[in-house]
Amino acid sequence: MTTTEPPPPQPPQPPVSGTPPEGHGHGHGHSHSHGPAAPVSRHLRKVIAAVLIPFATAVVVGLVVLWPGGTPSHERTGVGFDRQTQSAKVTKVQELPCKDLSPSQTPPNGDTSTAEGQSAQSTATGTCKKATVEVASGEDKGRTFTEIIQPDSPRQLKQGQEVVVAYEPKAPEGLQYSVTDVNRKIPMALLAGIFALAVVVVGRLRGVMALVALAISFMVLTFFILPAILQGSNPLVVAVVGASAIMLIALYLCHGLTARTSVAVLGTLISLLLIGLLGSLFIGWAALTGNTDDNTGLIHGLYPSIDMSGLLLAGVIIGSLGVLDDVTVTQTSAVWELHQANPTMGWRGLYRAGIRIGRDHIASVVNTLVLAYAGAALPLLLLFSIAQSSVGTVANSELVAEEIVRTLIGSIGLVASVPVTTALAALVVSADRSSSPVGAAAGGAGGATRASRGGKGRRRKR
Repeated sequence: MTTTEPPPPQPPQPPVSGTPPEGHGHGHGHSHSHGPAAPVSRHLRKVIAAVLIPFATAVVVGLVVLWPGGTPSHERTGVGFDRQTQSAKVTKVQELPCKDLSPSQTPPNGDTSTAEGQSAQSTATGTCKKATVEVASGEDKGRTFTEIIQPDSPRQLKQGQEVVVAYEPKAPEGLQYSVTDVNRKIPMALLAGIFALAVVVVGRLRGVMALVALAISFMVLTFFILPAILQGSNPLVVAVVGASAIMLIALYLCHGLTARTSVAVLGTLISLLLIGLLGSLFIGWAALTGNTDDNTGLIHGLYPSIDMSGLLLAGVIIGSLGVLDDVTVTQTSAVWELHQANPTMGWRGLYRAGIRIGRDHIASVVNTLVLAYAGAALPLLLLFSIAQSSVGTVANSELVAEEIVRTLIGSIGLVASVPVTTALAALVVSADRSSSPVGAAAGGAGGATRASRGGKGRRRKR
């Protein structure tokens, strides 16, 4: 038996074509030296370009046509966020009995069973704070005013604290300034710096590109999407054009100008179209106005021409884009890696293997999306819980129904993106299997003929 074992390793050694396994290994390593994606034929690149170039051109044309040229001006109302604000600093804080600071207040009647009664009781018997605040910016820089803080106030000021103050020029001189918020610039900037450092340290060049793409996304949102909607353009059209621009820039910047990235772009685009169609249908069918709180009410009051239901749909599309990118890129990468691991696998096998990976991804992503929306609406859900409302009553209210529709439409788009992107990736990587160096070298028992074809194919692609 020992004399008959040497012949099996013998056939791969004598001819050059007898090293397909090693050649395949070198081809795989060579592929990774230029990027993780296996090469595709020139024909397939032309097909992908024929789809994406007109789409990218349409996005550019949409940006040019809808470009707003700035946010339209309006007369400030002094309500909510529509106020003039300045930075300020608390220079002094005194603790005094509340009854001395508010002597004209109606004394409590002894009933502390209600929130109003408890507040009146604490105001009458508690200790209040009298804060001296100095304006640190604007025309009135250096001007001081006093702010009375009740004992049950959620925001308690401290000496040396930086705050944001609202300015109302039409109010009496002593009441023109009031503290509206705390200045959080330093902790927010520090947290952003830690985030950027973590992304760069772990992601290296990819991390840097991701941060650049993030900055560009915010620029598109700030300088195009928001001003264009305020100018009166259709929110849905603006959101589609803006989201498409963000998608193209972010994906190609982070993952390179490759066929694999192009497949992810196509999968994301198809999923966004599905989300847009479902959103248009169900937002209209459920009669969701998009005007459900003080902020949307203020927007509608300032700009009555804005379609608030269209604004709601635009938010659904933009909110779904970030998670869609993650799903489509992951699925495309999975299919590409499966093909490189087993080049003989056909598109059906690639699809089955890829969809098994996608099922795990679907479960985690949908759960993440639902919990993200639930977390954002937690105070609202808590109010319904306090009121002991039934599940049906809560779900039927427009505030909650809006979040439910937003979540379900986005989740449907995410679920659909997995089979769509997996099928596209499997078709692309398997379509030119015979002409790629990996596919040619994978012939195994095919001998010198297939190996020589693989060599020619490799030289042709170079």
